[in-house]
Amino acid sequence: FDACNLGSINLAKFVKPYSSKSVNQKREIDYERLKFVVRTGVRMLDDVIDACKYPLPQITQTVQANRRIGLGVMGWADMLYQLRVPYDSEEGIKLAKKIAKFIQDESWQMSEDLAKEKGVFPRWKESSFVKLGKKVRNVAITTIAPTGSISMLSDASSGIEPVFALAYTKNVVE
Repeated sequence: FDACNLGSINLAKFVKPYSSKSVNQKREIDYERLKFVVRTGVRMLDDVIDACKYPLPQITQTVQANRRIGLGVMGWADMLYQLRVPYDSEEGIKLAKKIAKFIQDESWQMSEDLAKEKGVFPRWKESSFVKLGKKVRNVAITTIAPTGSISMLSDASSGIEPVFALAYTKNVVE
């Protein structure tokens, strides 16, 4: 009876614009802005748990007891295009690790901050976080979920995947 509220950050929106007229200059990631959005996303997804009307009381109880959220990403390929980093390069792999760690660390820090503000998730005492001495608001925090529809709506590349087609038609069955 558990559920997870999902949200995705469009990584392509965190590449700083060119600071001069030279398009050959190396672009950078705006980590301060990304930090703000990650922390805001965690707070928003946590708030969604309380705002949702679930179809069964068992789902409501389980979701509120675990406070499981899934903050993910989309637009990875678009970010790499802007940075001129090949998807399968060593530089691309290192950047993926750096960004994933950054999002993971900031997400858990925000969950800790929310635990101080609002309390730990109700099943915290039954969790492995007790042994770690880590008080968090959510049992789980990040995900790498497919972002098919939302990435199309956001005009972003899907999840962490490379671009599969420059043009396509989506058929929706009604």
